Amino acid sequence: MNWYLHVIKNYVNFEGRARRKEFWMFTLFHFLILIVLSTIDVMVFKTEPEEGGLLRSIYSFAVFLPSLAVGARRLHDIGKSAWWLLLSLIPIIGSIWLLVLFILRGDEGANEYGPDPINPSLGYHDAGDDILDKDGFK
Repeated sequence: MNWYLHVIKNYVNFEGRARRKEFWMFTLFHFLILIVLSTIDVMVFKTEPEEGGLLRSIYSFAVFLPSLAVGARRLHDIGKSAWWLLLSLIPIIGSIWLLVLFILRGDEGANEYGPDPINPSLGYHDAGDDILDKDGFK
């Protein structure tokens, strides 16, 4: 649950990197919450499951920006721009390719989007903001 709350607190942070665990734990709790809210919508508000009830719609709207932000940071972890999120607009193939990108292991060491979220000591930025390897060489 801490990973979910971390993403919510950083809801407009599109910079930096998000490791796989942060992204997938957010996704897991997001879907669990959607299931609970959909069940409440069906039982209390008597909406059809396919319609998308009031609670589910409000929640989806509320977590739209955090979802985009964590997706962008996840792509940054593999060295891709957040513009790759637009792949989801391509029917079927785009979503599958984006899923593959989200599953990939992040770059070891620092990349152009920041330090490694798992082991920040594997690379660092010098005063000139050039990326250095673990031995301090460019």
